[in-house]
Amino acid sequence: MNALYRTFILCALTFSASAFADWSLDDKQSSVNFVSVKKDSVGEVHQFKQLSGNIAVDGTATLLIDLASVDSGIAIRDERMRKFLFETTKFATAEIKVKFPAKVLASMKTGDIRVLDVDATMSLHGKSVEKTWPLTVFKTKAGGVRVLTHKPVLVNAADFDLTGGIAKLKELAALPSIATSVPVTVDLSFSEKTK
Repeated sequence: MNALYRTFILCALTFSASAFADWSLDDKQSSVNFVSVKKDSVGEVHQFKQLSGNIAVDGTATLLIDLASVDSGIAIRDERMRKFLFETTKFATAEIKVKFPAKVLASMKTGDIRVLDVDATMSLHGKSVEKTWPLTVFKTKAGGVRVLTHKPVLVNAADFDLTGGIAKLKELAALPSIATSVPVTVDLSFSEKTK
């Protein structure tokens, strides 16, 4: 094996190892939203303002949601959700973890788009549930990665022992009903970690 060929192989291996580096979440460019429905037909959009996360070299992506940062646009409702629904003094965060095919992401060039159905584990309120999430991944001009749901993911309150909290919210607000299944969407921007 001549020196030029060895150099070529070394460069190729180095590129493949670094093409998909560690990425960190840009929380200012990211969002997690869910829609609640009350009185059978009144829908309202809520969000979480504090997010963190990363994508590791092996393609494992982790999103951490600060549940105390819930923002419904109504302060008293936010307080009640923190206290009675999410019980943030005991369960401060929710976690969503997915495993992207590392080779697929490493091969993406600027402007490339991949539509993936990815197995995800959502941990919330002391419970963990596995579900397939429909995600679209973009390789951005800035060298980052954008990940978003291309259709909402339905999260069932019963899977996370949240129905009691919903019943309490319904009682406090004197509502005839609050839906126990909510659609969730994410739009996440990741940038390559500086070394």
